[in-house]
Amino acid sequence: MCNGGEKLIPQVGKITAVTVQTPDVRTFRIEKPEGGKLFRHEPGQCAMIGVPGAGEAMFSITSSPTQEDYQEFSIKRCGSLTEKLHDLQAGDFVTVRGPYGNAFPVHTELKGRNLLFIAGGIGLAPLRSVIRYVLDRREEYGKVTVVYGSRSREDLVGLEEIETLWKQQKDMQVYLTIDRPQEGWDGHVGFVPSYVKELPLSLSQTVLVCGPPIMIKFVLAALQEMGFTKEQIYTTLELRMKCGIGKCGHCNIGSKYVCKDGPVFRMDEIDELPDEY
Repeated sequence: MCNGGEKLIPQVGKITAVTVQTPDVRTFRIEKPEGGKLFRHEPGQCAMIGVPGAGEAMFSITSSPTQEDYQEFSIKRCGSLTEKLHDLQAGDFVTVRGPYGNAFPVHTELKGRNLLFIAGGIGLAPLRSVIRYVLDRREEYGKVTVVYGSRSREDLVGLEEIETLWKQQKDMQVYLTIDRPQEGWDGHVGFVPSYVKELPLSLSQTVLVCGPPIMIKFVLAALQEMGFTKEQIYTTLELRMKCGIGKCGHCNIGSKYVCKDGPVFRMDEIDELPDEY
């Protein structure tokens, strides 16, 4: 959980690698200046990354907790801070504090289950930590299905990893889609919520969803139409998080603070909140 004064104290993080994922998404590998990961985290948790003079913001940790040497963050360019981050290269320094929030229940409710991951655009980022964790602990989980869509082939985050690693895994199926027809793309074309209804999905799966709010809304409707219950579905609301410790009120929804009670919520828990998300 995100309490404790130590979570307010930034650490200096050194960028050791920058990978261009899409035209507007880059993945930053960050370590301590002397080497090694900044802190321990669980899949689904976030951290605050800052550039002195430009501010700081909350981002999902996309690397698995099983990675002992570094943390990774996939960051979309969408404002002044992220513009500054996208200008940085390996060898540059940032501030990092965290981890914040709860995590996907990989040690309890997800363990031993068949898992269905549904993501849209940069929404794959927080789910990548879980997927990577599950692949590193493969014997502890059932079959894995990933449904992922974006605007175009170029906007699919981590496509190389998906093609060369995920699609080659035993008991793992990956379904990709893009919004509109594109030259050179011979895969599925269409929006994620519609694609979900076309696929041979099993109602035995526990579902993890992340993407734009409108996508989540229609994916949830599609899943319920297919027979999934809200108790089977988890999502993450980290985009609402600001301070990370429940003091600023930015992430308050009804009786909940996303940074303290989330960002991971089961869908039936979200139903109890005001319709603000």
